[in-house]
Amino acid sequence: MTLEAPLTTETDRDDALVVTDPTDGTVASTVVRSSPDDVRNAVARARAAAPAWARTAPAERGALLHAAAAHVRAHAQELADLNTRETGKVPGDALGGVEAGVGTLVQYAELGPVHRGEALRGAFGAADWSVPHPRGVVLALTPWNDPVAVACGILGAAIVTGNTVVHKGSERSPATIARLNALLAEVLPDGVLVGVDGDGATGELLLAQDGIDVYAHVGSTATGDRLSEAAVRTRAHVVRENGGNDAVVVDADVDPVWAAAQVALGAFANTGQICTSVERVYVHRAIAEPFVTALVAEAERRTSAPAAEYGPLVDDRLRRTVQSHVDDALERGASARTGGATPDGPGAFYPATVLTGVTDDMLVMTEETFGPIAPVRVVEDFDEGLRLAAADRYGLAATVLTNDTGHALRAAAELPVGTVKVNAVFGGAPGGSAQPRGASGAGFGYGPHLLDELTTTTVVHLEAAPPAGGAR
Repeated sequence: MTLEAPLTTETDRDDALVVTDPTDGTVASTVVRSSPDDVRNAVARARAAAPAWARTAPAERGALLHAAAAHVRAHAQELADLNTRETGKVPGDALGGVEAGVGTLVQYAELGPVHRGEALRGAFGAADWSVPHPRGVVLALTPWNDPVAVACGILGAAIVTGNTVVHKGSERSPATIARLNALLAEVLPDGVLVGVDGDGATGELLLAQDGIDVYAHVGSTATGDRLSEAAVRTRAHVVRENGGNDAVVVDADVDPVWAAAQVALGAFANTGQICTSVERVYVHRAIAEPFVTALVAEAERRTSAPAAEYGPLVDDRLRRTVQSHVDDALERGASARTGGATPDGPGAFYPATVLTGVTDDMLVMTEETFGPIAPVRVVEDFDEGLRLAAADRYGLAATVLTNDTGHALRAAAELPVGTVKVNAVFGGAPGGSAQPRGASGAGFGYGPHLLDELTTTTVVHLEAAPPAGGAR
């Protein structure tokens, strides 16, 4: 989902995580890194609290989660301001992310108490049913690009199903996550949620601990792969939503100006730093010229907007990665119709960029760029666009823009991704779930199905015993 340092990366072992504001380069936050003893104690506290929390009635767990959601809501602006300072997320989006997180906590507070097993039909006079049980201790590793919203999803589902949680957020938004953890812990019983502050090395210490039953991760594919490797030894259950390289296929029968607005929203929202951002564009030759013209206009409008509307990338490290992908395309024959160069001045700003003349082997088409780049590939027909959209190692989501119902149905049947969107790059019903494929992860990372991921199922068979002294 996000580009981040793999857990195995060597990092500075000073005591503090210092984050600079990507709008001007000033210090945004300083958070003390958890020590090895802190990490061990965090897992021990969560493990000690697990039995009592598992025995707590689901309705009581739901009521406490409702109270926690209200407490976070009361501090929404504080969290949003921290998020904006640390990551450059524009203020309106930052507040919207906190509000979405609160809504997710409320959703799980309602869903948890009605999470149910099944009655099974067995022999006459016998009873068979299944019962969900918490898995135990969940290690939640969450990203920086929408830190509160994403974290609340994993934390809410884990807590309401009776698990305890050790939570480490990204080192790119440590103050935001530390404050969120503190707010939730003020409402929940001791040990139900324990925060850990740190970077990749801290993550490695967490993976070395015994007593963790689930690794729940939203972030880069590299880190997700590392968790899966560790789980071979620890036998932890792994739920991971990882990188994406989402495609959009633009059919010949749509309005090119409308289609360009959709693609611009998908490619440039949050400066391209969304797990389901549009990363590859396949447009039918019949409308390619007006589509590209309109897309360039959309890009230039965003680039010229103030920082409160079109923000920077999270830091210069990501900006260098984005520029390297663009440079690879330009050196191999692509054209930048707008953008494509790192601007002068403070911060980590990058222009909304439209590339044409791209080929299928360029980095902008094969890797997750995670920046405001729209690489456009002209195709001869819908079949070619659908085939190219499907030919990717990631499998998070994809979009088709079409007025042809048959084409939409084919896309839903043939695209090997967790979510297929038709005529809207973002959106979906409340309570939806999705299951990523390939390099994009495994398991349901949100929605009602996440409750199933975070519980085990016991099947019970009951028969009456014969009366004492009766016939045998």
